[in-house]
This record gives sequence, C-alpha cells and structure tokens, in this order.
Amino acid sequence: MKLRRKKEQMQGIDISPLIDMVFILLIFFMVSTTFNKDMKLDLNRPGASTATAASTKSVRIYIDANSDIYVDEQLTKPWVLQSKVREILSSNKEKPILVVTDKGVPSEKLIEVVDQCRMGGAKDVGVATEKEAGA
Repeated sequence: MKLRRKKEQMQGIDISPLIDMVFILLIFFMVSTTFNKDMKLDLNRPGASTATAASTKSVRIYIDANSDIYVDEQLTKPWVLQSKVREILSSNKEKPILVVTDKGVPSEKLIEVVDQCRMGGAKDVGVATEKEAGA
C-alpha cells in the first residue's frame, strides 16, 4: 500500500516560537535585574567643582547628620567598619568604596571612616558630592 503525501510548499518561516522566546527572555531579564538604590537617608551632600560620576558597582557607606555610619543599610559602629569592609572586599579586592556623607558631618568623622576603609583593604575610596550622578 502506497502512502501518498501531500507536497506542501513552504510559504514562509513561522517565527511565532521565536517571538515567544524573545518575550520570555525579556520578562526574565526584567524580573532578574536589580537596581542600586540609595538608602532613604536625608543627606545634604557637599559640592565639588571637580566631581565625577562614581561607579554603580561601588560599595556605599553612608554617614548621616548624626554621624551614624550605615553599611548595607545597617547601622555600624566605627570600630566594626574595618572588618565589615574586609568582609565585603573578600570576593573582589578592586571594588571601589564610595562614602556618602552629609554636609554637616565633622571632617574628623569622615577621615575616620576613610581610614577604616583603607585599613580594611580598600584601594579606591571616594567621597560623594551633590554633583555625583551615581548616588
């Protein structure tokens, strides 16, 4: 018994599975993307004429108007800061650190935080200003 097959002429390529896959990938990347947001602190940052944008991948350390220090949105004591920085930099020693401070914070406090970061192994420590776009 002979089976007869209809010869179908291919009129075009069906791209609907491709479109489905593109939308699935789009949804995946939209859901899995994380955005770096600043903490909800009311900071009045100092200005600088030579300010440049900081990396969005930098570790951010915040000093509020009361001279409280925040790392990973957790209140941190100054004597614990060095070990926290060392822990954060354990995976990537070249990761920059950005100190976001209030304009009214005494310079001694800012210098103490920068020193603790450097003693923790940070090579690149910067201070955020009001023109700094990444913060």
